[in-house]
Amino acid sequence: MPNTKSAAKRVRSSARKAAQNRSTKSRVRTLERKFVADVGAGKMDDAKKSIGAAAAAYDKAAKSGVLKAQTARRKRSRLQLALNRLAAKPAAK
Repeated sequence: MPNTKSAAKRVRSSARKAAQNRSTKSRVRTLERKFVADVGAGKMDDAKKSIGAAAAAYDKAAKSGVLKAQTARRKRSRLQLALNRLAAKPAAK
């Protein structure tokens, strides 16, 4: 329970920011799951589209401080590696 007017304002502000951060993280995870599903199904064209959306979402999340920059870079890298493995698969057969 906040004791001062400014503390009450900080409670409201932090709740608003937490909700925005939760929404951003959820969106990033949803886009990543969509990409992983496309890769799992072997849909190269859909995977190329969804990796762009997921990578952009990671960049925006890192820029706004929702995710650490290195976390976003690592996740993007792993998505790109998955796409590269999918692209190399038909050539190996």
